[in-house]
Amino acid sequence: MREQRNAHRLLVGKPQGKRPLGTPRHRWGDNIKMDLKEILWEDPNWIHVAWHRDKWWALKNMVMDLQVP
Repeated sequence: MREQRNAHRLLVGKPQGKRPLGTPRHRWGDNIKMDLKEILWEDPNWIHVAWHRDKWWALKNMVMDLQVP
């Protein structure tokens, strides 16, 4: 994925500006890491898995199945 594409910027970009005082908000990547910990996913390099659409969808479905009551 080229660095100029919006999807790439959303995946690895850093927001600019100041945050309000208090507890820092979770970033999108932080939420993904927390979800992967729930299914005991040990590979810290989840971005490379996201490049492979079939593997990413299988992983996403596994996490979504845990969140449905």
